[in-house]
Amino acid sequence: MTIPVPPYVEGHGLLKGKSVLITAAAGVGIGFATAKKAIEEGCRAILVSDVHERRLAEAAAKLAEIAPGTPVFQQLCNVTDEGQVQALVAAAEDKLGGIDVLVNNAGLGGFKSVVEMGDEEWSRVLDVTLTGTMRMTRAALKAMMPRRAGAIVNNASVLGWRAQKGQSHYAAAKAGVMAFTRCSALEAAEHGIRINAVSPSIAMHDFLKKASTPQELERLAAGEAFGRAAEVWEVANVIMFLASDYAGYMVGEVVSVSSQRA
Repeated sequence: MTIPVPPYVEGHGLLKGKSVLITAAAGVGIGFATAKKAIEEGCRAILVSDVHERRLAEAAAKLAEIAPGTPVFQQLCNVTDEGQVQALVAAAEDKLGGIDVLVNNAGLGGFKSVVEMGDEEWSRVLDVTLTGTMRMTRAALKAMMPRRAGAIVNNASVLGWRAQKGQSHYAAAKAGVMAFTRCSALEAAEHGIRINAVSPSIAMHDFLKKASTPQELERLAAGEAFGRAAEVWEVANVIMFLASDYAGYMVGEVVSVSSQRA
């Protein structure tokens, strides 16, 4: 049985007065949904980044229409490039007047068996998904620590807990994001900064539909408690909670946005 998608949840001011930086926020996935929710939740300014110039510009334009009084900035960034990461964080610090919230959403997946996978493909997925999260966190922490405040939310995956054929590189990267979240959170907590993560299962959007077969998507969705995939905004809702002061005592947690958990 499939439980219908609930009504869209309107903003409740969870991020009122906070500035937000989000990676991989172009397109129609969790990143853009999170940026949209951040504006709806009252953030005072937002900077979105991505590696796709055209899609990033389109995303920024759409976000600017949601609340015309909220400054929306954009900057290209490849999280595998340390120089670009440093430039992004520096720009966010300047344009936002300091980063209050960082959402590490950049990630790269694919489908390949271990025996068919080359070193380059393995390394590429880990570099974007795991090391990219580390690079962004490292740069943001250096900016946040003097202020002794801030929140970082990482995007992990249920594949960091459970097994799926063809996903060894992506699952290893996401399991790494989970472990990195827990360890870095203890270090950041000493400076008044919170680091947590969300762990989505299948969240439906157009790019996902192009990357997999309808049969496979239906199979994965059927395994969820509601018998359907999550909407991207349902994942973004949990990210908003973790970024907000309501999660003020949560440190190093990995919150499953799915029934598929460890």
